[in-house]
Amino acid sequence: MIGWFEAVVLGLLQGLTEFLPISSSAHIRVVSAFFGWQDPGAAFTAVIQLGTETAVLIYFRREIWEIVSIWTRALWTPALRSHHAARMGWYVIAGTIPIGVLGLVLKTQIETVFRDLRLVGTTLIVFAVILWFADRTARNKLTLEKHLSLPHAVVYGFAQSLALIPGVSRSGGTITAGLLLDYRREDAARYSFLLAIPAVLASGFLELAEIGEGQAPAWGPTILATVISFFVGYAAVAWFLRYISSHRFTGFVIYRIALGLFVILAVTLGWIPAQG
Repeated sequence: MIGWFEAVVLGLLQGLTEFLPISSSAHIRVVSAFFGWQDPGAAFTAVIQLGTETAVLIYFRREIWEIVSIWTRALWTPALRSHHAARMGWYVIAGTIPIGVLGLVLKTQIETVFRDLRLVGTTLIVFAVILWFADRTARNKLTLEKHLSLPHAVVYGFAQSLALIPGVSRSGGTITAGLLLDYRREDAARYSFLLAIPAVLASGFLELAEIGEGQAPAWGPTILATVISFFVGYAAVAWFLRYISSHRFTGFVIYRIALGLFVILAVTLGWIPAQG
């Protein structure tokens, strides 16, 4: 079972890596395997993401309130329907549908085969290369307010759904999609964080019932990890948005490839088991 020390470490990992394009779920899976800890499982990972998502809700509170309030009022006030906040509300809903559907359809695979470290290592490397290509070829010019459309929102949504596989990275997948669509780095990241809110909250609350049951971690360590992930995550999202305003993603690409190669090597040499 996950103990208090493991909860502290995994909470720190979740907070540090959730918003960076390096996959928080992969880090939780790899670190647990490396130290010989029980695989905390998809339920634990989903629940502690409620901590980092709360950090997003607070950090973007003004923008989120504008979207929710204007979208709601626009339902019966036609004049507001062209407002960018009202449109953003619909785009977030549309972009959430792919991960919602695929998450339900692939629930068994998410909890089993998708957590195989050979797959995790491979996805870390493959999507690092895709992120590098997108970062190098992106024209970095489109903004959410002027250019986000329903087709673009759906593309973002399918990119987010790839994060059901640990190693892809929710933020990495959606930011990569944004770069390929020529959005500015900051805008791609901002929409990535807003788009994640419904999916992460829904997943986390659905998985709450699993905590403390069967092989799932107990409530105490799970709550501790969630609280830690909130505080660390708030600092991480603030830093990340400042960083990408003037830096490319090259450092993250190199890190992903190095980690992916290490994971594959460790599994191949028998240092860590492929399955939890």
